[in-house]
Amino acid sequence: MHDDRNLVEARLKRVLDERIRPAVYPESVPLQVAVWHAPGEPVPVAEGLAGVPEPIAVGDAWGAPWGTSWFRVTGTVPQEWAGRTVEAILDLGFDENMPGFQCEGLVYRPDGTPVKGLNPRNQWVRVGAPVAGGEEVRLHIEAASNPVILDYHPFVPTALGDRETAGSEPQYRLARMDLAVFDESVWQLVLDLEVLGELMHELPVEGARRWDILRAVGRALDAVDLQDVNASADAARAELADVLAVPAGLTAHRISAVGHAHIDSAWLWPLRETVRKVARTTSNMTALLEDEPDFVFTMSQAQQFAWIKEHRPEVYARVKKAVSQGRFVPAGGMWVESDTNMPGSEAMARQFVHGKRFFLEEFGIENDEAWLPDTFGFAAGLPQIIRAAGAKWLLTQKISWSQTNKFPHHTFQWEGIDGTRIFTHFPPVDTYNCSMKGSEIAHAARNFKDKGAARHSLAPTGWGDGGGGTTREMVAKAARLRNLDGSATVAWESPAEFFAKAQAEYPNAPVWVGELYLELHRATLTSQAKTKQGNRRSEHLLREAELWAATAAVRAGFPYPYEQLDRIWKTVLLHQFHDILPGSSIAWVHREAERTYAAVAEELNTIIDGSQRVLAGEAVSGRTLVFNSAPHARASVAAGAAAEAVRTGASRAAAREGGGFVLDNGLLRVEIDGRGLVVSVYDSAAGRETVAPGQAANLLQIHPDFPNMWDAWDVDAFYRNTVTDLTDVDQLVAVEDDGVAAVRVVRSFGDSKVTQLLSLPPDAKRLDIDTEVDWHETEKFLKAAFPLDIHAERYASETQFGHFHRPTHTNTSWEAAKFEACNHRFVHLEEPGWGVALVNDSTYGHDVTRTVRDTGDRGTTTTVRVSLLRAPRFPDPETDQGVHRFRHALVPGATVGDAVREGYRVNLPERRVAGGGEVAPLVSVDNDAVVVSAVKLADDASGDLVVRLYESHGGRARARLTAGFAADAVAATDLLERPLTEGARPELADGSVELSLRPFELVTLRWTRSAPRG
Repeated sequence: MHDDRNLVEARLKRVLDERIRPAVYPESVPLQVAVWHAPGEPVPVAEGLAGVPEPIAVGDAWGAPWGTSWFRVTGTVPQEWAGRTVEAILDLGFDENMPGFQCEGLVYRPDGTPVKGLNPRNQWVRVGAPVAGGEEVRLHIEAASNPVILDYHPFVPTALGDRETAGSEPQYRLARMDLAVFDESVWQLVLDLEVLGELMHELPVEGARRWDILRAVGRALDAVDLQDVNASADAARAELADVLAVPAGLTAHRISAVGHAHIDSAWLWPLRETVRKVARTTSNMTALLEDEPDFVFTMSQAQQFAWIKEHRPEVYARVKKAVSQGRFVPAGGMWVESDTNMPGSEAMARQFVHGKRFFLEEFGIENDEAWLPDTFGFAAGLPQIIRAAGAKWLLTQKISWSQTNKFPHHTFQWEGIDGTRIFTHFPPVDTYNCSMKGSEIAHAARNFKDKGAARHSLAPTGWGDGGGGTTREMVAKAARLRNLDGSATVAWESPAEFFAKAQAEYPNAPVWVGELYLELHRATLTSQAKTKQGNRRSEHLLREAELWAATAAVRAGFPYPYEQLDRIWKTVLLHQFHDILPGSSIAWVHREAERTYAAVAEELNTIIDGSQRVLAGEAVSGRTLVFNSAPHARASVAAGAAAEAVRTGASRAAAREGGGFVLDNGLLRVEIDGRGLVVSVYDSAAGRETVAPGQAANLLQIHPDFPNMWDAWDVDAFYRNTVTDLTDVDQLVAVEDDGVAAVRVVRSFGDSKVTQLLSLPPDAKRLDIDTEVDWHETEKFLKAAFPLDIHAERYASETQFGHFHRPTHTNTSWEAAKFEACNHRFVHLEEPGWGVALVNDSTYGHDVTRTVRDTGDRGTTTTVRVSLLRAPRFPDPETDQGVHRFRHALVPGATVGDAVREGYRVNLPERRVAGGGEVAPLVSVDNDAVVVSAVKLADDASGDLVVRLYESHGGRARARLTAGFAADAVAATDLLERPLTEGARPELADGSVELSLRPFELVTLRWTRSAPRG
């Protein structure tokens, strides 16, 4: 037989496009349309419905950027349509290739009841099935004219990302507003042909199945009357029935489809628009659930449920009903789908605390899975946090975006820094926006890395990023793929159902140890520095507020601000969303975040100040208490205590031969040359130099920074090819303040200016570096380099509840790909017996490289570079412009314990309060390796005290934890402060608990306070 595949396939495409799809709506009449443009920000529904509209016609322009227009559409169903299915087709001017990234709408009835959302792939509203004829149709559309930021030519700088700069030019033209007859038979024929045509392309030409489908498609097309498709649709479908009925083979890959609409809580739209995106999507999904009995939909992010509860209670009622039926499944148990690299220990824990608690309180649902399909890599400390929250599974997809190395598994056990393992799945469909295309289903089956040992995978199905969700077409395709020869099988299932089956069939899944590093989007560790600083400072202010409010409550009966802290935590957690904290959102989002962080800081400082003043008591002349919020004693003040600080000694500055200055405090001798660069940091006790020979530390370097794509997200390895050392100096002067010697260095470069204060505190082996940058560069990358005279094959990088090691070499492509990585408060390098730490107060990105010096001994040196600022132009063309301040410290002779201590110190500065008596700590620990990460009152307002701690050095640790208050009992709990049923129970003896911790083990203890004696 002749090979006529191309002929049939081309025929199928043209007949579908030009005859069959248009016949889905064979008859239509126009609707009358009027519009009212809301002034300013979105208005309540009642106000939108009450607006006085003016006529508008199809083809007319509408919609200023970020505006809201309320359309009223009216019409009458023709009498001759009686007995037929009728739908309203409402096209606001959509581009079908951009669901979620342009204008959208939510349809209401005249009484304000929401009907469903409108987007480019979902433009219909059912009027009746069947209609009687003569019905009056009246609908209202709340239409958001969100501008297209990421267009066909992506990453072009645009002013549309902020309402203040976006202008008022209309963005869209009204395209179609009709009542139309919906032909169910033709619609089903379209889906029959799409499913078979897409499957046919994925089958081998040599196989009989492909040819069986080809011939059936040819017969169906022969049966179609091109002049009367509607009358011939059933006959055409009959020709396809046999090939659609052939069952899949017993060894077919099995796909659990999960209805899904990944909605970024902010990205190319502001937070307020996400509230409406969620309402539109959930309206659609609850309606689809009512129509499709097999369909299951899942949505993560407790914040998004909370938004519709607050802003769209009528939609939330429908969601709650569907949840109670097990059809609408809350997933993930986190407040938002956060970044997981940069959030601190407590913040990462609280993502699960607040997310899981919301789902428990609202729905009675306990999530066993973490659901993070789009997060930009996963920190090595995350597995034990997931487990400590009472969960056991993780889903993500983003690692498939890695540019260099293909991850070797799709289903595996992920082991974290403490040895905790989490059963993890990466959907081999390689998207979290599956649309049930044959190419996607075939790719999932072919791509699945664990063939032979497992055959289950998951496919999150629905339009996402900007929302939209699953469509009726996707559900119909899935029904045809449920058991179809040549295809993987598809069944709608919840995440929990999938994970239970996948784990049961693959109990000995392979293990991956350490971070799940995404070989892409590395610049998200640096972009939008003020957002990152706001996050870091909020995290530490929350630690202080909880600590001192709890101390004041226990010591002085101070009212503990439960509701206020809960609200602030949720605000900070929201801003850890994986496009806010990483700096990849539009200008509007980051300007708003800056204001929000300022308000958070003001509130938290008020709590801290009020608590400390209560604790300090009456002021005594000349007496100042130092409040130490850090988990280690300093200046004779215990951790979590307040007392008068005792300091001795001083540092001094002297002129350096050849130019510059020498700082000395008897512990370190620091030489700063005439260029203002640190050329020597000598550890007097160890008799050892810190800076690599012939090199200079604290060397500011600037690189061109124009990645191939994803400007705010990416830094490509070739940026290193060109570097400019900033060595010219405008000012170099020695200064002294309260016994602390320092050198001020001022430099100018390009259109920018940097001022640094290099100071050497008394009695401390560290060089403090305060940097202020007035930054006005474009597409540049600013780093600070510290070449160290240390031979290190690996270095320690702090992550949640501990640290882990990365190699300094690039032996393999896996190591080479990690040319920019994340740390929290410190990185630490060491040779046996001597190490160096570099700590920071607000930076995350860094790189570590090694070289062989040009001296006779050819010794290896290691350079740490911290990333300070970038200047990408998309999606925010003004990224990072303005003044920024950073604090770093170089700590020679540091153990990893010193790195932990100094990291906390730089982020938790002392607070001085005039007062009388000292304040004893609520809890004390007798081992510095065991770090208290939180002291707070229990969230249930019982008055119990909750203490969270972890082993921070990476070794076994025994410690005694002593309560500074009367306690009746103590219990180990999960992160949600619920008693654990497994493991050893702590025993309380004389107000103390003996602990024996594994490396990096995380423990939460709940103390029941003794009732006061009357």
